[in-house]
Amino acid sequence: MKIRKMNFRTKRKKWLIAASVLAIGFIGIQFIPVQRNQSSAIFHSDFINVYPVPDAVQNKLWVACYDCHSNNTRYPWYNNVQPVAWFLESHVAEGKAELNFSEWDAYSARRKRNKLKSIISQISDDKMPPSSYALMHRDAILSKEEKKSLLEWLQQLKDSL
Repeated sequence: MKIRKMNFRTKRKKWLIAASVLAIGFIGIQFIPVQRNQSSAIFHSDFINVYPVPDAVQNKLWVACYDCHSNNTRYPWYNNVQPVAWFLESHVAEGKAELNFSEWDAYSARRKRNKLKSIISQISDDKMPPSSYALMHRDAILSKEEKKSLLEWLQQLKDSL
């Protein structure tokens, strides 16, 4: 049985073909549109319109939560590159399915209490905002004081429902 050795030119040619196919594929997927989660309106059913949210809490909610949990995402520049845009849209859709602050008032009183309990738990356990989000959005990281005031306010709100 003879083993044929590939010469350098043959190997190089195969690598060039593979790289060309990958490059063409990468360029091609840039033209596949993505449905963006953007709306300029803040609806009457939005969490911040339903409750008198203190400014500090409201600002942290906007920065740390609303990109994935509302109908209006602030997209970073790298969302214009596929497959990153697909990943981000999937992440946002998953976040909105779990909790959507834009549609808060449509939730029943029981569901609102459960959502608040879950929000408190997620923040307390440092699961929200996710580290992958905080890595690229440093302003979303909660300081100890911010976390404490946010949790206290959310707990008071939950207890009042």
